[in-house]
Amino acid sequence: MISKPTTLTLTRARLADQLMDIVLHDDRVYAIHPTGTVPTNGAILDLDGRVVMPGLWDHHVHFDMWALRESRLDVSSARSAAECAALVRARLTDRPLDPGATLVGTGFQDGTWPDLPTAELLDACGGPVPVVLISHDIHCAWLNTEALRRWAPSLRSDGLVLEQDCYELVARINDLPVEHLDALVAESVRRAHARGTVGIVEFERRPNLDSWERRARAGVTMRVACGVYTDHLDDAIRRGLATGDVLPGTRGLVEMGSFKIVVDGSLNTRTAWCHDAFPGLDGEEAFGLQAVGADDLRELVGRAHAAGIASAVHAIGDRANTLALDTFEKTGARGTIEHAQLLSTSDLERFARLGVAASVQPRHVIDDRDVADRHWHGRTERAFPLASLLSAGARVLFGSDAPVAPLDPWVSMASAVSRADRGQSPWHAEQRISVDQALRASMRHDRLAPGVPADLVVLAADPRALKTDEAGELATMPVEATVVAGELVHRRW
Repeated sequence: MISKPTTLTLTRARLADQLMDIVLHDDRVYAIHPTGTVPTNGAILDLDGRVVMPGLWDHHVHFDMWALRESRLDVSSARSAAECAALVRARLTDRPLDPGATLVGTGFQDGTWPDLPTAELLDACGGPVPVVLISHDIHCAWLNTEALRRWAPSLRSDGLVLEQDCYELVARINDLPVEHLDALVAESVRRAHARGTVGIVEFERRPNLDSWERRARAGVTMRVACGVYTDHLDDAIRRGLATGDVLPGTRGLVEMGSFKIVVDGSLNTRTAWCHDAFPGLDGEEAFGLQAVGADDLRELVGRAHAAGIASAVHAIGDRANTLALDTFEKTGARGTIEHAQLLSTSDLERFARLGVAASVQPRHVIDDRDVADRHWHGRTERAFPLASLLSAGARVLFGSDAPVAPLDPWVSMASAVSRADRGQSPWHAEQRISVDQALRASMRHDRLAPGVPADLVVLAADPRALKTDEAGELATMPVEATVVAGELVHRRW
């Protein structure tokens, strides 16, 4: 925490090519006027012509897992099960674990691997050490025999643990002492501030309201909209909380978010629920996984809606998205579809018509393009159709799904604008969007005006001046300063 004056004036701030003074009082923008026209009071920060914009939001994170990722083995570079096992072997050889400890790794993506991840393969390099590797999309975990015995004794598995069993396993792995976890979270919040992030939509499966209420009281300064899952929905309703309600005692930072419910799996695990079968698979499972029935989904979303709680429906496959939109239409509920990754063309216009936002994670365009080309061949013009959604009038929100992708809004924006990594050609270039569209999708308020929250990002240059073919510069955009609720939480100079 750097400072929090009651009144802070950002003088000589560049807004629309003019030098302006932005007066912040408590947690709101109080006034904006040309520099030098009104006397300044209170604390003053001279921006010397730096660009000021509304602060950036990540609309989909799993923050605890993001904070924990730094301490875990990164296996995302593995291009086969054998390569992944070799990374495990090297880690255990270079830095043996303490007796009784479990080696946890993250980031593997087996959807394009030529070989199978098995417990036996990890046994050969882990020996008596329990090894748990969590997939890139967190829908799958790969365990050796010792880890299966310790962490999943009731499961019959040859090494892979999928979907609900994986979620429950990861929750047990992440169950650390509160003091230790909160310290990691506080450090990750500081890193998020350094990238201009002022707010997050939290989708951890633990009781998020309690976690972030505690952290706000301890001095962590981040705006957080806390999602709840089915296990905690009734508790939120009993507390009388509706979406947008601010929790008392949190300095106005923590609010009730949405009811999160998962309809299907993921593309990498071939559990995204689709209208057409995945190549090479047979039977009903070839179409992916329907994680919740239509009647149950309608009842749960309707119950949340009646209590004033919006719904955030996880849907990746086109069939899952159709069901999610059907549910919003039948219940009259509002909210978001989280991911909206694979869509039927006929569903595009329904987002705007039903008032449902598409909460998407543009970095997945880069990470999943090879998987989509293999497992969704012939349909990829409907994968991550960002431009089509915007053209259809849909509201689009950007997030990272951290730890699946970096909690860095500039990385997300660069992915949406370029649809390519360095050295790659754009993947379905017709779905690229403009820098200005990407910025609006990364903000809760897209303009500064008196009365809006005092959440700002200060930049050395205006990203809106970048052209589409300069999108790579977005990913590394330097952030000069960040203000959250009127508090200067990051400053470079």
